[in-house]
Amino acid sequence: MHYGASSKLFDYAKQMRHAPTEAELLTWGLLTRGILKGYHFRRQHPIATYIADFYLHPVKLVIEIDGGYHQHKFQKEYDDFRDKDMEALNIFVLRLTNHEITYSSDTVAIKILETINKLKANP
Repeated sequence: MHYGASSKLFDYAKQMRHAPTEAELLTWGLLTRGILKGYHFRRQHPIATYIADFYLHPVKLVIEIDGGYHQHKFQKEYDDFRDKDMEALNIFVLRLTNHEITYSSDTVAIKILETINKLKANP
């Protein structure tokens, strides 16, 4: 479930859980109520050398919340590299933007549920 994540990464993830962004707080609310309430997501979950914003282990789904800086070329390249690493571990990465979370939370919840159902159907 952690794919060899280091103890330092666990410490850093714990710190991050205590200082979430506004979009992460909104997403956590989506993941713990309504149509997604029955799923046990983990916040700031260490995986290999990364920390996933949210992780649902039974279907190997990572949800990443991307702020504005994810539009910068260097960050996009890093995100692509990271997503490929996750894919090599058979983990699917769903990227959502702060804007989607803030202004389309119902649509986001449905998108997450549809992704879970697809992953359950095609493990």
